[in-house]
Amino acid sequence: MKVPFLDVGATYRDISTELDQAYHRVMESGWFILGPETTAFEQEFAAYCDCEEGIGVGSGLDALTVVLRAAGIGPGDSVIVPHHTFVATWSAVVEVGATPIGCPVDSYFNLDPKELKNVVREDTKAIIPVHLYGLPADMAGICEFANAHDLFVLEDAAQAHGATINGQAAGSFGDAAAFSFYPGKNLGAFGDGGMIVTRSAELAEQCRTIRNYGSKQKYVHQIHGINTRLDELQAALLRVKLKYLDAWNQRRREIADYYHDNLEGVTLPESPDGYESSWHLYVVRSDRRDAMMDHLKSKDIHTLVHYPIPPASQESMSHFDQHHQPTVELAQSIVSLPIGPHMTDEQVEYVADTVCHWATS
Repeated sequence: MKVPFLDVGATYRDISTELDQAYHRVMESGWFILGPETTAFEQEFAAYCDCEEGIGVGSGLDALTVVLRAAGIGPGDSVIVPHHTFVATWSAVVEVGATPIGCPVDSYFNLDPKELKNVVREDTKAIIPVHLYGLPADMAGICEFANAHDLFVLEDAAQAHGATINGQAAGSFGDAAAFSFYPGKNLGAFGDGGMIVTRSAELAEQCRTIRNYGSKQKYVHQIHGINTRLDELQAALLRVKLKYLDAWNQRRREIADYYHDNLEGVTLPESPDGYESSWHLYVVRSDRRDAMMDHLKSKDIHTLVHYPIPPASQESMSHFDQHHQPTVELAQSIVSLPIGPHMTDEQVEYVADTVCHWATS
């Protein structure tokens, strides 16, 4: 049996009629940038995240970068980021001219609020907690520290569409949040895309100005801006997919529950009480990670590592001199098993059985 890591094409096959209708609606309208589809999706997604404002942009990285700029963060400032994350979290800080400060992660793979006191500096202006793999970070602890030190909190929610803490949506805890609609995300576009959500009308207005050449009025440019706008076609398609997000996330949770109950020989991911992961990824740990991946590959099961090289160990970040050996060792033990809303029960059982047979052999 063949098990792809994620069958992205299955999403289209599942709801192709509605997606085709949305495509034709946009194509026939002749309006492709900053039109009614984008406005509607911004409102719908913001409401889904328990926020008042949504600003569509070109990617998740752009969402992070635009918010940092809108918050006035730049050269001479530092921003606390987790050591274990995708490089985009660090890249956004570098893009605005600030310095990323790595913070160790907890047993849930997320930024550890207990470590913040050890890394905060006088020039620190913000914290970017990442809801890694779909599990929200400890936002109560992080926000408590941020409030005590007057720090801006930007949630990197690129993997957490639909995740919650005690029923409150990821993305609604900090000053703003950045989402990605990369095709492999729980809510993925058919190309790139991103979204900023916030409860601040003032911050939202600044983000909208920055994303559109620094302009509130055509040909009038109040500030230096960039061009990063979620296009009408992607917005229309994402509006369709948003209606199915909760059901797709529920299927991911069912698969995660099965893995929890049936996997042996590996360290399973944990969730604190009251936390509901979106299960963007199901990441286990093993001292024999590479051997396990080779065995699963031989059985036509595709796995990945998220992420094999920590940001601080990347050549592009080497000048910050923040190598963190515990994160390097973590990266050498993790592996992501297939999980997606269109996996069959037979595929899920096959993955679990194959891991168990390998672990006991």
